[in-house]
Amino acid sequence: MSKHNRWEERYKIENTPWDVGKPDFNLTSIVTKRPIGVCKALEIGCGTGDNAVWLAHRNFIVTGSDVSDIAIQKAIEKASNTDLKCAFVVADFLKDEISGAPFGFIFDRGCFHSFDSDKERKRFAENVASHLEKGGLWLSIIGSADDLPRDHGPPRRTARDIVVAVEPCFVILSLHSSHFDSNRPRPPKAWVCLMQKRNRA
Repeated sequence: MSKHNRWEERYKIENTPWDVGKPDFNLTSIVTKRPIGVCKALEIGCGTGDNAVWLAHRNFIVTGSDVSDIAIQKAIEKASNTDLKCAFVVADFLKDEISGAPFGFIFDRGCFHSFDSDKERKRFAENVASHLEKGGLWLSIIGSADDLPRDHGPPRRTARDIVVAVEPCFVILSLHSSHFDSNRPRPPKAWVCLMQKRNRA
């Protein structure tokens, strides 16, 4: 089953534990405390749109992309009754160029970590860089290998996995341990990685 069909099926049967109905606190904390200035923003793997809508409420001009048609339709519904500058598109980030580039800020919660090989993750990072303006920022929430082994939940990646993939194109500004916003009793551990595009990328 392709990645597109797999995610579409998960949304169809509503087996979407990552969809917690609110923006992830890791995003809201970084954006408000750093702070990150208002700009054009892209969320990769936006799901049903909670993070994208939150950014739009803070005056970012937001594009949300996802491989799932069902997720994008739900995101459009969430934003439809507002005057927010928020657009949603069905796209495969590794294959499709997202219109609106270059962006000043890109966010993904659990997309980068979904790729199993160093080569795929490096390609993902290169594509993020190609969609960013000079000096643009990328915030990624990534399943952590420091978590206990489990049968279900996000993929578990090491700090090395992150560094190997992103270093050619990005300077890592911060990398710290946290957890995903979750409705589970024990939220999965996560890396929160904020990066800046290298001048040569």
